[in-house]
Amino acid sequence: MANIVNAERISLAFGTRVLLDGVSLGLGEGDVVGVVGRNGDGKTTLLKLLVGAAEPDSGQIIRNAGASIGYLAQDENFAPGATVREVVVGGHADHVWAAEAGSRAVVHHLLAGIDLGAAVAALSGGERRRVGLATVLLAGHDLLVLDEPTNHLDVEAVAWLAEHLNLLQSRGMAMLVVSHDRWFLDAVCNRVWEVHDAVVDAYDGGYAAYVLARAERVRQAAANEARRQNLLRKELAWLRRGPPARTSKPKFRIDAANVLIRDEPEPRDSIRLREFATTRLGKDVFDLHNVTYGVGERTLFDRLTWSIGPGDRIGLIGVNGAGKTTLLRLFTGDVAPASGTVKQGKTLRTGHLSQVVTALDESERVLESVQRLQRQVKLATGVESSTSNLLEDFGFRGERLTTRIGELSGGERRRLQFLRLLLSEPNVLLLDEPTNDLDIDTLTVIEDYLDTWPGTLIVVSHDRWFLERTCDVVYALLGDGRCVLLPGGVDEYLEKRASSSTPAAATTAKTSTTASASQRQARKDLARVESQLAKAETEIQRIHALLDANAADYPKLVALGADLEQALARRDELEAQWLELAEASEG
Repeated sequence: MANIVNAERISLAFGTRVLLDGVSLGLGEGDVVGVVGRNGDGKTTLLKLLVGAAEPDSGQIIRNAGASIGYLAQDENFAPGATVREVVVGGHADHVWAAEAGSRAVVHHLLAGIDLGAAVAALSGGERRRVGLATVLLAGHDLLVLDEPTNHLDVEAVAWLAEHLNLLQSRGMAMLVVSHDRWFLDAVCNRVWEVHDAVVDAYDGGYAAYVLARAERVRQAAANEARRQNLLRKELAWLRRGPPARTSKPKFRIDAANVLIRDEPEPRDSIRLREFATTRLGKDVFDLHNVTYGVGERTLFDRLTWSIGPGDRIGLIGVNGAGKTTLLRLFTGDVAPASGTVKQGKTLRTGHLSQVVTALDESERVLESVQRLQRQVKLATGVESSTSNLLEDFGFRGERLTTRIGELSGGERRRLQFLRLLLSEPNVLLLDEPTNDLDIDTLTVIEDYLDTWPGTLIVVSHDRWFLERTCDVVYALLGDGRCVLLPGGVDEYLEKRASSSTPAAATTAKTSTTASASQRQARKDLARVESQLAKAETEIQRIHALLDANAADYPKLVALGADLEQALARRDELEAQWLELAEASEG
């Protein structure tokens, strides 16, 4: 197996904090490695070092000079004024890039609904992210280094991406993937690197195998730690019993005890979410009766009737734009239906975690922000707990407790937002993409809390692992105004989506003579359309040149803009004809 990149005893520190200390690792052909660890422990830094975007303080990184490395960073930098077509397919017309099956698949699944002629700068953050992912997948690299590739992808796109990466891996491509999507990691990875405490631990297998191996390591460490603690207690007890006159022997014992104490490891998995007290729910939570709601000409919900009761744990999935977030806003009353009614129970205390981090006073410190809401919380067990303890459970320890909110990372703000929501002691939780920007350790904390949370839970998420861990049933918005129950969960949803997009079975084939004649005619028509496409491209370039030359003439720009729309529409029409004729000419 050919080596692509190797790191030998690399170390890197930022100020007084050491992120990596003497780390050695390597990647070879066909390796697909998932990188996990808490936010801020150095996952992205490790990727930057391996691809050459950053340099270590010590050690060396050796890259195969003949290997091409593609890097999907969390922040994409595109050329100013670049269009999606230029970035993804090198500016080629549809009839050129669509002739290759791999390109068609990537564009169809990642760029559906995105105009290839649009400027990348005008796209939303999620759309730019998908453009970056499509670009790196189509570039033909030997190693793909992907930092959070599933961000902004729906369940269907994540499933397709996993299948596509498995295909690339079977052809020998290597991959290094940072992701908090545990289902995705389990589906694509054959190894896992865990970054923590300035070291990198390697595990064989996907995410599930990593969890099992990590649990075994923790069990063995706990057994060793128990023996260490017993020895420590004996040593300290001996010191307490010894008379003050002893000198050299107590000093030796004290030194030995200090060595044991100095070696005490910081607990890595100490986060455990406590149950919050909740108010009692009545019989009714949400009742939707014949609800209709639309945006523009699109109908998101068509006479939707749905009753949600106390203790229901519902996962909600669907393609982007199907109306999942809108449905949560209908539940909360933030939007009203065009027709029908949405009834809320009388005893509801609703906590809504939206995708947008709520505005907080950035000059306020973390501990102050939480204590201002509540200093003491009564847990479900009846035990009183301080907010500082709860903050520790959510990963805010030491100096992070007194850090100003404006200095927190996106993941830390998301954690703080969730904690502040829980302090309101809701009995209904509406979670809109709760896994965004959260590391796996924090997700396991939230899952552990939700396992025993006694209220009604509705989760919108593209994270299959999180949905399966926290919800009892899954509903899907299919884009036709319906919200349907899926007994088979996400797998059933993907099957429905696949079957709905499968073309109808081909009709009975014609005779060979007729087919041959049709193919010859199709090839003639294909040549004709290609000629017309070339003229259309020339006309579009001419109009663009005129637009540049008349930038200060507004009336002229308006007229040219109309001409450009017509030319673009003509090109799209011709490209559609070309694709049909290309299929016909191949028989």
